[in-house]
Amino acid sequence: MNIVKYSEKESNILIEKILSRSKFDYGNALITVEKIVNDIKNNGDEAFFKYTKNFDNVEINKSNVLVTKEEIDYAYSKVDSKLIEVIRHSAKRIKAFHEKQKRISWIEPEKGGELLGQLILPLASAGVYVPGGKAAYPSSVLMNVIPAKVAGVEKIIMITPPGKDGKISSNTIVSAIEAGVTHIYKGGGAQAIAALAFGTESIPKTDKIVGPGNIYVALAKRCVFGYVGLDSVAGPSEILIIADKTANPIYVAADLLSQAEHDELASSVLITTNTKLAEKVNYEVEKQTEFLERKEIIKKSLDNYGAIIVVDNINSAVSLCNKIAPEHLEICTEEPFFILPKIRNAGAVFLGNYTPEPLGDYMAGPNHVLPTSGTAKFFSPLSVDDFIKKSSILSFSKEAFERLGDDVIKFAQAEGLTAHANSIKVRQQ
Repeated sequence: MNIVKYSEKESNILIEKILSRSKFDYGNALITVEKIVNDIKNNGDEAFFKYTKNFDNVEINKSNVLVTKEEIDYAYSKVDSKLIEVIRHSAKRIKAFHEKQKRISWIEPEKGGELLGQLILPLASAGVYVPGGKAAYPSSVLMNVIPAKVAGVEKIIMITPPGKDGKISSNTIVSAIEAGVTHIYKGGGAQAIAALAFGTESIPKTDKIVGPGNIYVALAKRCVFGYVGLDSVAGPSEILIIADKTANPIYVAADLLSQAEHDELASSVLITTNTKLAEKVNYEVEKQTEFLERKEIIKKSLDNYGAIIVVDNINSAVSLCNKIAPEHLEICTEEPFFILPKIRNAGAVFLGNYTPEPLGDYMAGPNHVLPTSGTAKFFSPLSVDDFIKKSSILSFSKEAFERLGDDVIKFAQAEGLTAHANSIKVRQQ
């Protein structure tokens, strides 16, 4: 990794490089996706099965598109019992954390006959897209499904690409059932997103779609936005670590590598106040990389989007962190809780030497579906809030209405909306 001394020019170059990782080169992909989405919208199952055959080389039809109880039982028989226990342990912790996010409807009487409130209800249905192949992670199934379950969503539909044998990963199926999925369908890509958005004869329409995917999935989400609610479009993974001389270089290096192995576009950045720590971490990164299975991906990630930045003080580290707005932020300093109030932009914050990022990926409880590529400045982690909707409640007595009537008329007339004003006037006569 490159060790650089902090400067505003260097930091701006780094920030632009990190943020540019999610700038898709659409090429002809958007044209292809729009064609697929419209075909699914107009032709339902026929189009969905056609694209599954073309892209996944699998024969899917009405009789096998839905995962059956027999397939679920088979999946449970194939997954190691100890892994099932771990999945259940993780699910329990994730559920407990998200239970604390629940809010209830409220209604309060005001003075003189006013009554105001808010009705909070779960969505009726949610669709969860789960990638196939090397991107099929059971932990992500739990993280996307459990918040919906805690919110009270009754119908949670998962869709995921089948393998060439027409089957879905057993780990994925078991995780889905443990998390609370009600139906599992076979299918992937833009056609799966369109099916969840519009519904087909076999796949029901959902109210919201969540879950990661490739460029075709991301573009399909953009095409169906408005017909259905969406989560944010996630970019490549990233970690930023703020460390001082008290940090353990072995731990810091391991944590940087934990994100670099995700993807060649992943970003791993260390900001430290200590040059010796920077050198030790750099040594450890090279040493540990050689023993890791995905070392070729790691090396490309670190060469292109990795950096060790030496700053003069912690305040400079915090300032640079807030500009980058990382998905994962680790604070490995002598007093991490002293720094926490200064952090404005981060998807998740991990405090102390024994709170590594992978703990959050699998077992801690908070959601690991986080804003990337600088979007932590305005997006939040996936939560129960993503699966609820709110309605305002208003009730006015005649006396309460009369106190505000003239003000409403004045406002409406100022906006040139005479029918609005008239709605008040007819009640004043």
